Amino acid sequence: MGNETQTETGFKLVGFKKFIRTNPKTDRFKVKRFHHVEFWCTDATNTALRFSQGLGMPFVAKSDLSTGNLIHASYLLRSGDLNFLFSAPYSPSISLSLPSSTASIPTFSASTCFSFCASHGLAVRAIAVEVDDAELAFKVSVNHGALPSSPPVVLENGVKLAEVRLFGDVVLRYVSYNNPNPLFLPGFESLLDESSNSSLDFGIRRLDHANANVPELASAVKYIKQFTGFHEFAEFTTEDVGTSESGLNNIVLASNDETVLLPICEPIYGTKRRSPTETYLEHNEGAGFQHLALASEDIFRTLREMRKRSGVGGFEFMASPPVTYYRNLKNRVGDVLSDEQIKECEELGILVDRDDQGTILQIFTKPVGDRYEIPFLNHIIKIPYTCHFIVN
Repeated sequence: MGNETQTETGFKLVGFKKFIRTNPKTDRFKVKRFHHVEFWCTDATNTALRFSQGLGMPFVAKSDLSTGNLIHASYLLRSGDLNFLFSAPYSPSISLSLPSSTASIPTFSASTCFSFCASHGLAVRAIAVEVDDAELAFKVSVNHGALPSSPPVVLENGVKLAEVRLFGDVVLRYVSYNNPNPLFLPGFESLLDESSNSSLDFGIRRLDHANANVPELASAVKYIKQFTGFHEFAEFTTEDVGTSESGLNNIVLASNDETVLLPICEPIYGTKRRSPTETYLEHNEGAGFQHLALASEDIFRTLREMRKRSGVGGFEFMASPPVTYYRNLKNRVGDVLSDEQIKECEELGILVDRDDQGTILQIFTKPVGDRYEIPFLNHIIKIPYTCHFIVN
């Protein structure tokens, strides 16, 4: 079979080096960008505060008891075009006994959230993309095999929202607007004037990609490609990214303009040591998003600010490479990084690599939650300074 890798179902991967990137532009509906990521948790206030201080993302909007929402508390953090939404249900005796009409997220279910958190802990519930028409995107998706989660809802000012199942307990959320400059969603109140941390800014600007782990790659990729029309952007086999004891296969799916990227990984089973992908699936009790890559305008500034907060409520980082690693960097990337930048990489513990897209700088944090599903942040930067953080 040469360098090809065949999965359990006969699905063949050629690997990173042999993969030929093409863009057939086959999206079934207009996808504009990542819109937001919603985390479900049991305490939205404190979870959002930690991410806000750890990532330099100010609170910009809220929907909770103070705004008339009796079902859930939701707090929106924003930095550049990156939106993180943290949602938690109110007490069961309140949330489960009231009509859902006061909820600002019409697809929110208190009972489903309680069950979700029991299975997954703090985890990504929804990856939201902005589309031209959420109702049309939902209809087209379902007509092409997507499993519906929540049918289209028309909110104030013509805002539309709908959801289809992605994998596991995760949904793909469609959002569309008539108003080109909304705060977020109807029912949310602005915190921009009253927020004490409104000046927070570590340089993070957008979500680059959202990486998922699934038990079996072929069926997940086929399902998502079928209803979205997304094309294959890259692929990696265990020969590309594995070790002698464990490994994984990976395919990256992309929208037409390649601003929405969804890498999907499966573990290699039966290896000497369980891979992080397989361990994730066990602790998460199924498929889900393991990490999120966030783009920063300057990874050095972003990391300096984040490291200031390590140990005091921020995020901890994995151990740095040995000194010999950085001594060899000048030979590898000296034509792209200056001596001063290489020195900064060493001081901050940044890993450096290259691919056909540019020079990549990345670093991983230690687990940011009790479970394995949010184990680290990863920063990837492509010169000049398009950096991606990954929140696992």
